[in-house]
This record gives sequence, C-alpha cells and structure tokens, in this order.
Amino acid sequence: MTNLTLESYRQQFPALANKAYFNYGGQGPLPEVSLDAIYQSYKQVQEKGPFSVKAGSWVTDESNQMRECMANELGVSAETITLTENVTVGCNIALWGMDWQAGDHVLLSDCEHPGIIAIVQELQRRFQLEVSVCPLRETLNQGDPVAVIQTHLQPNTRLLAISHILWNTGQVLPLAEIVKCCHNHREGKVRVLVDAAQSVGVLPLNLTALGVDFYAFTGHKWWCGPEGVGGFYASPEALTTLNPSYIGWRGIQYDKSGYPVDWKPDARRYEVATSAYPLFAGLRRSISLHHEWGTIEERYQQICNLSQYLWEGLSELSHVHCLRTSPPEAGLVSFQLTNGLVHKAVVEAMETENICVRTILNPDCIRACVHYFTEKSEIERLIIAIAGINS
Repeated sequence: MTNLTLESYRQQFPALANKAYFNYGGQGPLPEVSLDAIYQSYKQVQEKGPFSVKAGSWVTDESNQMRECMANELGVSAETITLTENVTVGCNIALWGMDWQAGDHVLLSDCEHPGIIAIVQELQRRFQLEVSVCPLRETLNQGDPVAVIQTHLQPNTRLLAISHILWNTGQVLPLAEIVKCCHNHREGKVRVLVDAAQSVGVLPLNLTALGVDFYAFTGHKWWCGPEGVGGFYASPEALTTLNPSYIGWRGIQYDKSGYPVDWKPDARRYEVATSAYPLFAGLRRSISLHHEWGTIEERYQQICNLSQYLWEGLSELSHVHCLRTSPPEAGLVSFQLTNGLVHKAVVEAMETENICVRTILNPDCIRACVHYFTEKSEIERLIIAIAGINS
C-alpha cells in the first residue's frame, strides 16, 4: 500500500476538490500526473515534428506500450489487444465483424446498455437476425444467471452479448461459468461478447483463465484515464472468426510497393487510422498510480468495503429501497426513493450541493459509485443528504 495518506492521495485528483464524487462508473477523475503526461506527450510530438520519422517511431512505441500495459492488467498477450476509443467501439468490432446469416440468433440480457442494444437492433434489421432477451435482473438477489442464460440459448444462437458487471444494478455475473455454458452449448459453440465498462479497473481479471471470446473496455471510467482511450480483447481462437468492418492503414499489411495485401496477423487488424496518441501516456500513468496505492486485489476489497458501508447506511433509511438485499459485489450501489420524489430532480438538486450521483432509467433508480479512494466522510455526506429529502 502507498505511504500517502488518503487525503494527500486524493489531492492528486483535481476533480475531487470540494465535492463528493460518486460517478466513477460514468467517468473517473483524471489525476494531475496523467494530465501532465498527456501535455508532455503532445509537446514531444510538436518538438519532433508532428509528421516526421521520429514522431512515427514515437507513435509506434507509445502504441506498443499501451497494448502491453492493457494486456498485463487483463492477463493476456499484447497481440490480443486492439486499441480503441471506448467500450462501444470494441463492441461494434465484434458485432459487425461476425459473418452473420439470416436466421442467426443473438441473445442479450435485460440489463445491457442502450448503445449495445441499438447495434444489435440494426444488425437484426440488416441481416434478418433473431434477437431475444433473457431476464437477468430478476437474479440480482436470488436465482442463477447461468441457468437463466442456458434456458434461453437456442439451436441457432451464435452470440451472447452481456456485461461482466451490470451497469444499472451493479450485479457481478459469474463470467467463467457463463462462458463455459455457452461454449459447451449442445448445438455448437456460442461466442461471448462482454461489455466490460464497469469491470476493468475494479475486478482482478485474467481473461485467459475466464475463456471469454471478446472483451470490450475503456480507460476513462474506473482506471481514471482520459476519455478517448479504450481497448478490445479477442481471444486468439475467436480473433480468426471476425472480419474488420472499419478499415485503415493501421490494420493492414503491405507488399513492397505499398499495396495492401492482408490484415495484420493480430488484434491490430481492427485498428483504423490516426488517434490521439498522447492520451496513451495519460492512461498508462493513471494505471501506474493505482498500482502505487495497492494491488488490484487490495483495491477491489476496499471498493467492496466502501460500497457495503454506503449500502448499509442507505438501507437504514425508511424512504430508500436498495436494489440489492445484500452488500454489493463491486462499486455500484443503486437505490430508489419510495417517497414519491422524482429521481432526476433529486440528482440535479444534489449536484447544486456538490454531491455527484446519476440516474438510471431502467430500472428507475439513482446510482452511486465508490472507488477505493472514496472517503467515508463522502459516503456519510451522501447518506445525510438522502436522509434529508424524506418529504
């Protein structure tokens, strides 16, 4: 663990000053060291000449370092990592890259993000796919999500698109068991695409051990990196089943005359063209800062401890209904007000008091997120604020 006090550690995040921040699941605060790393990187590019041989070599090195850093966090090889802008880009790579045939079936859960649902709706329209939804929300407090998924797999199911941590309820799904269920489907292997928006930077992860096919993640939420940098993992076996949809110079190989002849042999094939490369240094520095505090196991345990503290405090309020009936398994705490007040209005009013939470539409609730460096005094401030609106 770091030798810094919690107060001095938090001072490295300018966005945390004078506010109680509970929106890590939407966007994490960027630390000063990351801001400086981004600035210095942009400065280096200008000093080298933005389009020079030196700058080109720098871009290659920065990209390789970013892939290696992500791979180390996820327990995979760098060759399986595509650099993207966000989770949704990664999900698009997998969803549009499959060789769909009319009548193929895609299975979603009833807790997926609207962005992913919209992609699947368009695929359904274009390729005449069959799409169905399995009810995982009902397993939040009891029931077996693996069994629910298994009963909704069909003979023609080709893909399950699911989240590792459900963005609305905070439920952590048993991903290894789900993957095994899908891969052992009696009608043939079902691929598993995971929206990892809420799991990367929270859970200790080894994607190789989990056996997942596709895992789309971002750096700007729980990793507290800059917006605009994310990643997409494709297992070595699953990678061969996808074709690139958006295509550019970063993803192709050339012959001696410079003519494109093939995709790159690894996950770089899904990269397109110019990106904001100086942001890579910012994300790497954010990840490094987390390691300075403690291991991912230590950080995850602290997240669970703090989310339990918040859940317990909210559960004691007569006009609050926490969606979970037991302590959360990660940093998302979703709750409803039972006194008739509109959640959106409450959230907006709380922000005027420098308390930052958010609403979720489905189910209609308020979501608060705690990180490992959330202060108990922040949590108490939120609980007191919620207690004071019982009218």
